[in-house]
Amino acid sequence: MRTVKQPVLRQIVQSQYIDVLGAALIFGVCYARDFHGTIYYQGALQFGVPFGELGTYLAKGAFPLGIFSVIGAVFSVLSTRLVGKQNNWGNIIGVFTTISSGSIDFMFGNHSAVITYPVTFLIHNLAVGRWHKGEKIRSRDQFYYLINAGGLVVGFGLVYLGAYLFGGRTDHAFLILVSLIFGLSLGANFCNVFKYEETWFSWVVYNIIQLVKNAMQLNIANVVKYVFYLFNAAITLFDWKLNGDVEVKPV
Repeated sequence: MRTVKQPVLRQIVQSQYIDVLGAALIFGVCYARDFHGTIYYQGALQFGVPFGELGTYLAKGAFPLGIFSVIGAVFSVLSTRLVGKQNNWGNIIGVFTTISSGSIDFMFGNHSAVITYPVTFLIHNLAVGRWHKGEKIRSRDQFYYLINAGGLVVGFGLVYLGAYLFGGRTDHAFLILVSLIFGLSLGANFCNVFKYEETWFSWVVYNIIQLVKNAMQLNIANVVKYVFYLFNAAITLFDWKLNGDVEVKPV
């Protein structure tokens, strides 16, 4: 068995306790923001529905959008953690969370999700296939920069195209923010397909932007969430760079 250079770092990244902490933290953030009280009813969103009244609305045909958001958020952090552990189940879970996240995002007004999330869905499937074949960690090269630059270009193009074709929110501040966030995530997810160790540097940048945005909005709950995501991305970046591949069975 190969000896890792930084065993403590590897143990932290592989820790199941951090998995539990991340899931509990994300659940707590969603609960604090009252995500569970959001429903899609009679063609419109309703916020802040008391938990005791959810059953009544569901019986009338309401869709429990908030509850699905909470479940999706918890599985999303678990997917991220598993990918960091170099476990292909993280990519597999990511395929399904992409479907749920895209549907939820569409209901919240981002109608360009119709064409943006299928791209992410395909990228996750590509990652599943390549990791199953034994993809190894690689250092950045010229393609790493091209992937990230291309991700931003495609991100802006698809978001604006989706807004033009399908409507929804079309104010430029919203579209620019969605485009930037989607473009960064697109590049990072595609880098993950080839297991670039700097994939996690891309996620560090992504989480810093999210952290700053939510801090400016005084959204403390999301600040806490992105502090955790930033911490996770940073330690995983160093683990992949310093310790290299984990010996895991292909999935």
